[in-house]
Amino acid sequence: YKFSPEDDVPGKYAFEFDKAGEVAEATIRFYLNDGFKVKEASVEKPVIFDSDEYKQIISKSLLSKGNNYRLKRAIERAKRGEDVTIAYMGGSITQGASAKPINTECYAYKSYKIFKSMFGNDKNNNIHFVKAGVGGTPSQLGMIRYERDILRDGNKTPDIVVVEFAVNDDGDETKGISYESLCLKILAAENKPALILLFSVFVDDWNLQDRLAPVGDHYCLPMVSIKDALVDQFKLPKSAGNIITKRQFFYDIYHPTNDGHTIMADSLAHLFRVTDDSDMEVSDIDINKKPVIGNDFKGIRLLDRKTKIDTAMIEEGSFTETDTDLQKVEMDINVVGTPQFPFNWMHSPASGDRSFKLTISSKSLLLIYKDSGDSEFGRADILVDGLHIKTEDPHINNWTHCNTVLLYNEPEQKQHNVEIKMALGDENKRFTILGFGYTL
Repeated sequence: YKFSPEDDVPGKYAFEFDKAGEVAEATIRFYLNDGFKVKEASVEKPVIFDSDEYKQIISKSLLSKGNNYRLKRAIERAKRGEDVTIAYMGGSITQGASAKPINTECYAYKSYKIFKSMFGNDKNNNIHFVKAGVGGTPSQLGMIRYERDILRDGNKTPDIVVVEFAVNDDGDETKGISYESLCLKILAAENKPALILLFSVFVDDWNLQDRLAPVGDHYCLPMVSIKDALVDQFKLPKSAGNIITKRQFFYDIYHPTNDGHTIMADSLAHLFRVTDDSDMEVSDIDINKKPVIGNDFKGIRLLDRKTKIDTAMIEEGSFTETDTDLQKVEMDINVVGTPQFPFNWMHSPASGDRSFKLTISSKSLLLIYKDSGDSEFGRADILVDGLHIKTEDPHINNWTHCNTVLLYNEPEQKQHNVEIKMALGDENKRFTILGFGYTL
């Protein structure tokens, strides 16, 4: 939007909405009542990225170097000039939020470039990059979209996967089962990729490291903690060891600045160096052990309008339209957003009032639907085997993105009948079913 003051009158503004989604500049004037003064903002000294003190805080990010068998093997393959793909799965920080430009200043691309410069062969161009961060989404969705967004339905085979959900998983209904299931799905691949757990942090020093790090400990995975690197030094003045302030690291209360993304990339690079300098472990990790939280969803797959599976039958009812106003994310090195879940089912006022019905034989089922700030969208009732279990409101978060909810999770596979219909009073509104996640 464009923002301009009317006649320079304090508090009186006009808004003109135009070309939504484009980058714009705004001039904002603040006025104080008589008698109030504002302390002059001090200019902070730039972060000295090549200093010994900086290197010391980066070294604190290494929560665990883990069993290096897989990561060391990938590094050695890269040195020999073989093709190596490094992939990144996470939320908005992995998407590159607040990095400017988002495609080249994000931590994912920066750490890929460092890995490439350390171990790659410029002549062969043998190091490849895959980025699949989706803002506002937890591992509960990440585990469903892994084949599509990282493996690209079998067209990509990552050798190293960085997973970053430490500040997104607060809304995970499974309390860590989704996260461990995603980790096991990655680790169980035939080519045995290395998995790195990355723990980002919010401005209030919060993340879910205490919940998620035990998964890394259990499977001896390398782990990098931005919280461990920065939080203690945030509390210090410059004279006592502060290297970067919160104002320098955070663009807002959630996302890093360009300097912040650099620190995240350098923290991953520190793990690369430590691994390269270490002897390779004599044996691989053991993933066939009892899970520390749970592995219920390690075999989860995506079901959408494009997918055909033998164990499911769908009656679209009045959910016959396709929603094209979707959350878009910058994949890989792209600056143009890719629509998420384009093969969807949307109910509209013109399509009638019949229920969407899914008959499926599965152990578990998760629904993915669209959140929206548009008043044309309304609530939908979810019934399983005739029993009402949820009413989903797309305005809880009130912005266009993907939301995932668990419908059932059972020890044995059996047939269920799922019905989705517009809630009472919202029959003449829209609701978009983006897809489902299911396990057999």
